[in-house]
Amino acid sequence: MMLESWNPPLLHDFSKLLSRGDDDRTNLSAEKALMEALELPLIDLNGLKSEDEREKTRCEDAIAKASSEWGFFQVVNHGVSLELLRKMRREQMKLFKAPFEIKATCGLLNNSYRWGNSTATCPKQFSWSEAFHIPLTKISEATCYGEFTTLREVMMEYATSMQDLAKSLAGVLVRKLGHKDSEIREICNESTCFLRLNHYPACEISEEIFGLVPHTDSDFLTILDQDEVGGLQLMKDSKWVAVKPNHNALIVNIGDLFQAWSNDVYKSVEHKVLANGKKERFSIAYFLCPSYDSLIGSCKEPSVYKKFTFGEYRYQIQQDVKLIGHKVGLSRFLL
Repeated sequence: MMLESWNPPLLHDFSKLLSRGDDDRTNLSAEKALMEALELPLIDLNGLKSEDEREKTRCEDAIAKASSEWGFFQVVNHGVSLELLRKMRREQMKLFKAPFEIKATCGLLNNSYRWGNSTATCPKQFSWSEAFHIPLTKISEATCYGEFTTLREVMMEYATSMQDLAKSLAGVLVRKLGHKDSEIREICNESTCFLRLNHYPACEISEEIFGLVPHTDSDFLTILDQDEVGGLQLMKDSKWVAVKPNHNALIVNIGDLFQAWSNDVYKSVEHKVLANGKKERFSIAYFLCPSYDSLIGSCKEPSVYKKFTFGEYRYQIQQDVKLIGHKVGLSRFLL
């Protein structure tokens, strides 16, 4: 397969895993054929700004209900400019079209470039994708951008908009469980959160490989802006369901920390991306994270989980990935 010079050596790395002889690939073609495509709960966030308290309450209830029953939902009228989303997508596409050598060796965006999965020990742990995972603390630094000078201003505006939206949604979820939203706002700010720019190149072996392996997110919540190619799937009622793309909406999903804090009221749901044999896919994720020394406890007793800091949680994930090849997650912290 001929790969464009801007794509990372995904086929080379994947082939090395195959050469080990442990071919544990899942044939995803049958899975795709049986896949049920569903619309996520769609919530109009204009309700949060309504002067009618009943309408505002209905909107907040819908957010909490979707977070409990699905762990995922879509939002429209979210306050993020559609023109800003379009500009960010154009800049993202321009960035990923840079030669692989520049992305991998020139220290772009805090040297945050990654591809595939360096810790994969078998094919089913490999992701056919590349990404920049950028701390918000670094996006204002002009030296991070190299030749991509127009990306900086757009990314700063984008991060601010996503930060505002994430804190608004987190505030609703905290208040619905009887707490003050300051509990989240005080530990999650621009010094602790991340943006991840994702690119999934077209993959002719797409029936044998994930674009992104099954996982849950290790934050409080994630906001995803995806294109119209599709491929995102989530676990619902013990089966995988495909998410229909909606170009007018942003996707929100609950992370592990909110599940722990809410005592399992809100659900951090496993999700994945399937590779596409004909089309490349782009998405941008914003992760609402606390500082590493923030203590995550339950909002009520008796607690399902023992208390842990975000740093301890991240360390445990890194150890699990190193030792067994995948994340174990909250089950490590059950009481």
